[in-house]
Amino acid sequence: MADVCEAEGDREVPICPSIPSGEQTVWADASSVLQLACNDLRDGELIHAENFNLFAAMSALEIMDPKMDSGMVRTYYSVDEAIEYGAAPIPLSFDKTVDVQRFIDIMDHLLACEATWHKGCSLAQTVFSCLYLLRPDRTSSHALLHSYCRVIRATCNAVVCTVSDTRTNEEEDLFTMTHGLPLKVDGDDKCLTMLHAVEETIARQLRACKATLSKKRVTEDIEPLQNNPDMEEGFCKSLLCRLRFRKHFYHVVTNMKRPQGRGLELAKKHIACCFEELESMIKSAEFLKSISAPGTSEDGMKNETTATGCQPVGFDSTLNSRLSAPTPPRAIETISWKKAAEYFQKLLHELDIICSYSLDPVFEGVLRFVVEFQKFQPELVARAHLQHLLVQDGKLYGRDSVFAVICKASLLPEVAKNHDIQKNETVVQLGQLLITLLRVLCTNISWQRRKLGKILQDWRIIHVQLELAFRKECGDISATSSNENICMKICRQILIWVEEQTYWIASRFLMLGFELDLYSTGEYCMVYWYMYIILIKLAERTHMRAMTSNEISKKKGKKKRDLVKDGGKDNQLPPAILFLQCHVYLAEGLTMMLAALRNEQKIYLSTGPFNSEHEVSYYSFEETTAHARLSSLSMYNCFKETQRIAKELRSSFSNDFDKMAELRRIEQVAEHNSVALSLISRLGAVDASLKVQFEFSHHPFFASVVVKRS
Repeated sequence: MADVCEAEGDREVPICPSIPSGEQTVWADASSVLQLACNDLRDGELIHAENFNLFAAMSALEIMDPKMDSGMVRTYYSVDEAIEYGAAPIPLSFDKTVDVQRFIDIMDHLLACEATWHKGCSLAQTVFSCLYLLRPDRTSSHALLHSYCRVIRATCNAVVCTVSDTRTNEEEDLFTMTHGLPLKVDGDDKCLTMLHAVEETIARQLRACKATLSKKRVTEDIEPLQNNPDMEEGFCKSLLCRLRFRKHFYHVVTNMKRPQGRGLELAKKHIACCFEELESMIKSAEFLKSISAPGTSEDGMKNETTATGCQPVGFDSTLNSRLSAPTPPRAIETISWKKAAEYFQKLLHELDIICSYSLDPVFEGVLRFVVEFQKFQPELVARAHLQHLLVQDGKLYGRDSVFAVICKASLLPEVAKNHDIQKNETVVQLGQLLITLLRVLCTNISWQRRKLGKILQDWRIIHVQLELAFRKECGDISATSSNENICMKICRQILIWVEEQTYWIASRFLMLGFELDLYSTGEYCMVYWYMYIILIKLAERTHMRAMTSNEISKKKGKKKRDLVKDGGKDNQLPPAILFLQCHVYLAEGLTMMLAALRNEQKIYLSTGPFNSEHEVSYYSFEETTAHARLSSLSMYNCFKETQRIAKELRSSFSNDFDKMAELRRIEQVAEHNSVALSLISRLGAVDASLKVQFEFSHHPFFASVVVKRS
């Protein structure tokens, strides 16, 4: 096959560099061949050759995907060449006013590049598309630019370290690849000292500017920032808010990395300052637009990467493209400055939530916080900081040993955390599983669901292994030993807690399927039945663990299944169990309603087993739902029971905002579904025009039934 080349300027660049170019090389234009292939190939098809097998196809480029196929457009072939052609001038301009405006453009474009990098693009083609960052020594004569480049590099390095340590970069494999770029430069650790000196200088210039405008004398001789007195105040304010934002943001990412959450309070203060400076940056856009592009509409600026709307100097997104991956280079698209500002507002809000966390020592509280935090769909950087806070040196918050956390979660006495059983190999494995669970819960919800499905089997296995290990451990203790009862109690409580966590993981796995929109309507009946069974078992194990307290010890004589099923009628059950009971009733009600609609009206038919295996539970599902009828459902209305329990629980959770919000959602779903069930029971058989739909307008996991006339 003839070699292919592409002409750029006066050069010919071989696409296949492994074939040496010389006098004997024959070059041919392959455009017509490629065009014919493109016309014949359909989506998903590949050209097949003897030396191009399936394995090679899997490793081939996905054309036009910016992460795999980066294109061949290049302006310069090296940093030195770009500098030689004046792409990164120092000073930025011989006009001081233009110099300041260009520097603000650089700051704004770097912010947009940083947000683009956080979104998963390569560091080489975003932040380090800035030529000034690639040649640190060149900026030393420009104090503003030099200090700003230092703090940018230091911030990126801190973020890379956090994401690498927590291994959340698996989601975006390009995030932490530095490609040998100058991410760490001597002196960058003192970036704040330099930045502070520059900030003080501009602050004095701003004060002098204001004093002049108000006809006050300035006792010291201060050189203005630029040449136009009418623009001095606007430029000083625009620069100051950007410099201060960068300073405070660096404080945020460094303080949040301090061990055992010691820097959270200080980080929270700097987050508040970041919000103020970011707001000032957004406000400064009006002034900057007026001097650079007067009369430009908001729509005309929405894709610009700077507040002025001007193209910044000193950037080339294609320059480092050869470093990104072993693929041809294509320039990535940088998000706009406006969207970058919105991104950092969202990120700071998420970091502020983490800093406000009370470091709850109870594992149940940790799970609850992480689940609530995930509802904000947090960014990768925020989730990395959350994981770093939760898991440090194999301990919770870097201070509580995993076994101590398990003992506390299992409601064991304080003395149990020093028991020798913690040295058992299976107990150590349990601790590792617990750490893995926390890390999984900090990933994005798609990864989280996939990984929860994998570790669920590990939790099932560890329960069996613990049971065998505990039987051996307690059997080795003499019947006359005073440690016998303590050991048996520890083993029993830990086993109950492990079962409880296993069912919690299973319920989380199923609920995330709704959030990711993975289920078809025909699968709802089966999914809710699985949820119903799992939630019952979760409530049972939760109650069994809580029965160790004297307050509910009298419940020991009752059967486990009865404890849960009769929960709505027994006021002595703790609020936590009744709260779970609301979810149990909702899942049961939806299961039987869908089953009745399937049996009587032949709609929402099941598509087969929930997975590829013919599990016993699936046949149990078929047996349970085979005789469901709307008439019997109206007599035993699970939704009304849900409403009753939810109303009774209001007083128990009056000080818990999250639980109260969930109770309101539960009541709304129960109320709508109760009314819909009555309507379908009365009119369904005689009115064929009734159409039943399921929507998630009130709750993300439990559907609300909507009845309409077609």
